Amino acid sequence: MTINRKASAEADKPRFSDLLANPEVKARWEKVRKYFFLRESTYDMSNRCNIRCDGCYYYEGDKQFAVENLSPEDWRALMRAEKARGITYVVLAGAEPSLVPELLEVCYSEMPLGSIATNGLKKIPESVGYKIHISAWGNDETSFKTRKAKNLLKKQIENYQNDARAVFVYTFTRENIDEVNDVAAELFAHGCKMTFNVFSSPVGYEGPLRHDDESLLRTRKVMIALLNQYPQNILFSVYNAVAHTSGKGLHDLYSCSYPRCNPSQDIGLGRSFRQYRTDLNWDRSVACCVPDTDCPDCRHYAAGSAVVTARLYRHVKSLEAFKSWLDYVDTYLAVWVMGYEKGENLCGDEIEPPVVSVR
Repeated sequence: MTINRKASAEADKPRFSDLLANPEVKARWEKVRKYFFLRESTYDMSNRCNIRCDGCYYYEGDKQFAVENLSPEDWRALMRAEKARGITYVVLAGAEPSLVPELLEVCYSEMPLGSIATNGLKKIPESVGYKIHISAWGNDETSFKTRKAKNLLKKQIENYQNDARAVFVYTFTRENIDEVNDVAAELFAHGCKMTFNVFSSPVGYEGPLRHDDESLLRTRKVMIALLNQYPQNILFSVYNAVAHTSGKGLHDLYSCSYPRCNPSQDIGLGRSFRQYRTDLNWDRSVACCVPDTDCPDCRHYAAGSAVVTARLYRHVKSLEAFKSWLDYVDTYLAVWVMGYEKGENLCGDEIEPPVVSVR
């Protein structure tokens, strides 16, 4: 006798209305669904940087050779064209976007929802009301070793303490896992918020920052321990930790939605997402949130913000899986959207990412 395992699994799956019968779950669902209108693209603002980091994504591939377009009016025209085609959220990156503050002002005046990825050495004017993601790769000793920048954490804190825009993004590498405790204590002593990223190797990178199975497991344990220790300061959830420290990368776990890995242009990011270079051109064949990342090794927090959140249908097979997904979306919005406040996590268990059912 042949057993239809897919049909059996579907029969066991709760109805969506049953999931929302839990008042706490329903309230969180209503909170996050208001932001389902967000549609992102990313923009390299500058091909210059004031530091040079080991394992940098920007200085891989062809994008580093694009000529900078420094015309405010050209950028204004681009932002208006982006709005016209349905983009509602911008991610400004580059090499280092703080080096072109006048262009950041133009983008913000045309597209008020967005974020900026910066190394934090130069403060972005307060008139630019985007979320600001400040990259932290360890303590000052490690920052000097891997980023060639002295007293980097101290300078970052001086620039952004008590700044509601700022979120410090600690990137776990294979070498800096234990340092996060001291970095977190320093940040929280100055009232800073923090989230986590996992180093994802650029194409061809085989250096010491690349993770292995042991370092991923250690990273997960440290993430969850710190989250339990500082729940008011860390914008993260247990499911974030699980999703980003699995032995499999995000593409293998969830199927990446970005054009580089997704040939479909029918719906979602495959149709809407573009990654503009500094010359205001883009190439669909390489377009993703962090270009030139080694796809099988991608565990990047920016990728997960779209890839994991797009997989709602996989997370409605149990109440705990749905709670975990809501925690992930709640975290994503708190990290990326000005004015959004993260709630208390609904699920404290390590729920493994759901797999797609097959016959």
